[in-house]
Amino acid sequence: MSSMPRLTHEEQQVAADRIHALMAQGMSSGEAIMLVANEIREREASKKDD
Repeated sequence: MSSMPRLTHEEQQVAADRIHALMAQGMSSGEAIMLVANEIREREASKKDD
């Protein structure tokens, strides 16, 4: 498993809000966490490619 990048408090809050929104739409907590973690990893990887 890839290590997660370090997130600022604000980034952590945005991620938590996104997870909660996905769960409110009916997604399980595990699925929501995995989805958001993958989105963060992809975003960070694209920053390194720039």
